[in-house]
Amino acid sequence: MNPAIEAVGGSTIRALHARRTPTSINLGLGEPTLLPNMAHFERATAWVAENGCRYSTNIGHDDLREAIARHYDYPGLNDPGNVCIMTGSQEAVYIAMKTLLDPARDEALLVEPAFPVYAKVAQIEGIALKRVAMGPETGYAIDPDAILAAIGPSTRMIIICSPCNPTGRVISKAATKRIADALSARPGPPIYVMHDEIYRELMYVEDAGEFGKVYPYTLAINSLSKSNALTGLRLGWLFAPLDVMPQIVKMHGWATSCASTFGQRVAYEIFAGNDLATQAAWYRPQREGALAAVREAGLEAIEPDGAFYVCLRVGGEDTLEFAESLIDERDVVAVPAHIFGASLKGWLRTSFVGPLDDIRVGYRRIAEHAKSRNLSVSRK
Repeated sequence: MNPAIEAVGGSTIRALHARRTPTSINLGLGEPTLLPNMAHFERATAWVAENGCRYSTNIGHDDLREAIARHYDYPGLNDPGNVCIMTGSQEAVYIAMKTLLDPARDEALLVEPAFPVYAKVAQIEGIALKRVAMGPETGYAIDPDAILAAIGPSTRMIIICSPCNPTGRVISKAATKRIADALSARPGPPIYVMHDEIYRELMYVEDAGEFGKVYPYTLAINSLSKSNALTGLRLGWLFAPLDVMPQIVKMHGWATSCASTFGQRVAYEIFAGNDLATQAAWYRPQREGALAAVREAGLEAIEPDGAFYVCLRVGGEDTLEFAESLIDERDVVAVPAHIFGASLKGWLRTSFVGPLDDIRVGYRRIAEHAKSRNLSVSRK
């Protein structure tokens, strides 16, 4: 048995999700409840009927990569050769870290709170990981000066998810430019910025920074999972500089050969129809309804700039036990937010993808559960 695999923990999110009952109010899993646009599947099926469903090249179909590069138009990353089609964004995270970081000498700097996959990949691969926490004193805003101050002599990659899972906070354009300028001015080998943009199409603010627009050593990651309710299609992509792309494609080829040909064709139809962000409008009133439910329940929340999460403060020392007992006693599934970073101890991550009536009831039950344990749910 590989001891690195034995040592790494499984998914707390999945474990809690598995405990839900048919009557549970599920605020846990980060998955859209919308249905996909079947027209994209119908056109993809017609294409497969004519062309078959053979392997694509390792890097992915040319027309899809061209459509993605043209859509985002990141300066210096806007050639189809800058895009590799992946089996979901999570493979892209793994391949980027595996390919570009040398465990013998390199360190990754992780901006937290953050989805656990980045730290798990570092642990499995033996990559040194340094964490820089965004905290409650700034409302969990992404602080460029704190990130730059945490860079060490071995730092070769900065990992940022914006919009952030779990807080929904977004890095500003000024903060993005500040980091990019500082990194560009540093001597020596480049420090890559892996910008996980999985929630890029679900933003509620105008001031959102994109590293692909300002920094040449950007690794931009995205997929169709959140924007188009296609988590099960497992279709994502990775932007990378041309000089490192051959090694990325080689590793991707050995890991999965290539992404699904049918999935790639669905993705092409989405980009060809300019339909990538068509579901985004649905989330704006959901967000407003969720924040109204926060106020009704008397809870304290981190107001999200993007994504579809609201973090709620419930207090206490053992948020995992709180989440487990919340399922058992209140029939509500939510995620203990400390698994995304220690600065979120005492918070729950909730998803607002479900019916607003369920969200209102769920938040009320969370508040009641906290109060029954003499926990303070608000600083007011």
